[in-house]
Amino acid sequence: MRRARRAVAVYFFVAGVIIASWAARVPAVKAQTGLDDGRLSVGLLGLAIGALAAMQVAGRMTDRFGSAAIVLPAAVGGGLALVVPGYADSLPVLFGALFAVGAGHGMIDVPMNVHAARVERRYGRPIMASFHAAFSFGGFAGAGLGALAARAEVGATAHFWAVALTTVALSVAVRRGLLPGRDAASTTPHDARPSAAGGGGTAVPGPDRRARLAPRVLVFGVVAFGAFLAEGSALDWSSVYLHDTRGASPAVAAVGFAVFSATMAAGRLVSDRLSGRFGPVAVVRGGGMLAAAGLGVALLVPVPWLAVTGFGLMGAGLSGIVPQVFTAAAALDPLRAGRNLGMVAAAGYVGLLSGPVLIGAIAHFSGLAVALAVPALLALLVAAVAGALRGGR
Repeated sequence: MRRARRAVAVYFFVAGVIIASWAARVPAVKAQTGLDDGRLSVGLLGLAIGALAAMQVAGRMTDRFGSAAIVLPAAVGGGLALVVPGYADSLPVLFGALFAVGAGHGMIDVPMNVHAARVERRYGRPIMASFHAAFSFGGFAGAGLGALAARAEVGATAHFWAVALTTVALSVAVRRGLLPGRDAASTTPHDARPSAAGGGGTAVPGPDRRARLAPRVLVFGVVAFGAFLAEGSALDWSSVYLHDTRGASPAVAAVGFAVFSATMAAGRLVSDRLSGRFGPVAVVRGGGMLAAAGLGVALLVPVPWLAVTGFGLMGAGLSGIVPQVFTAAAALDPLRAGRNLGMVAAAGYVGLLSGPVLIGAIAHFSGLAVALAVPALLALLVAAVAGALRGGR
């Protein structure tokens, strides 16, 4: 089980490295293509469309063949897709390149999360936050290497090739650590569910249970949407904001997302403990308020390094929200944890992938500083509805 946990954590780390490597070099690719913020947001739309389309395919393939069979080819394809934006020289080419990057991310995200849930069930205690921490550490590593590459004036294409080959090698190296067999083997058949009265006789009809759970799952989806949108905004726009609005150098601009990823990873290492002591409501509510305050500092203080600090506070605030929401969604009905997590994750990734496009569209008309106020307001909304997680563990 420890070997399986390490293997899944590596895939989360790889996914974080890939997406953060792109985020760190957005200014370089933007300059390479000669696009303004508005046209860049159109290119980023390719990332969202590719990911959402691939998630639908990945879900069906994972159900049919099992997460262990899908995660390696998905990780290899996702790593190689990173290379494509390095050759973009126009908006149409960038759109297609980011569609490939998004599709690669969507293909790896579904099977690795399904396998993570399978490992978590075998452990018998919450460990999902540790996998998300591995993703954040990957983001920190990817952004940090991106900052070093920018400082050394290494081209985006060469940088992307180095990252792609490294992530492919890591993915192949840990493949044998995954749990064998089909994912369905570790779940309880639906026809063996206990009755609503707690006895062992009659199974509760599926449609009735879905009707009762849907409203709460919908609220969890709203929380995930807000948290992921804020994370996506930092992913695609923090370096652009620091460079273009605050006048930071390309290296300092790349450090902004690296600090964001580092504080998010550190927060996820302790979020389960904080939840056990103070409860998931306190973690999500406090996290939403801290994220809003940190982004407020980044937007209101005209000093690049203080703005970097603000993004760090934002990462710390967001760190515990998604793992707690995923845990609460799974705890609603462990026999339907996959369905509930799928609904909540889908809502979250809509925010993650479409949010940067929305930010770019607003920035085109009102400026990037005004546009980035949107995720700050959504973080406050997350804090306001955190009470829905009460009793979710």
